[in-house]
Amino acid sequence: MPRARRPSPQTAAVLIALAEAGAGWCHGYDLCRALGLRAGTVYPILIRLAERGQVETSWESDPPRGRPARHLYRLTSAGAELARTVAVPGRAGAPAAAPGSARLSPGTA
Repeated sequence: MPRARRPSPQTAAVLIALAEAGAGWCHGYDLCRALGLRAGTVYPILIRLAERGQVETSWESDPPRGRPARHLYRLTSAGAELARTVAVPGRAGAPAAAPGSARLSPGTA
């Protein structure tokens, strides 16, 4: 059985931001801005979480004219459970505070 690894602080921040969005879809660029993390950090995290079944992805169905469709992200039920475990301060293996999480407010991502 593989050993469960604690998510990095950056992964925890992405999970928490997606959890704050609830069932709504988020753009990767908006996550980067809200968290103060670079795209080279956020997109690999989103890809890894999607490969593990913790994030659902979709293409924007009706992009504004003159702009290509963007990828959208939201948590699956497994991802929401993982987000709850990393968001609880003091829980064994959970980071105390993810970087950028203090700057987030619901609906900003």
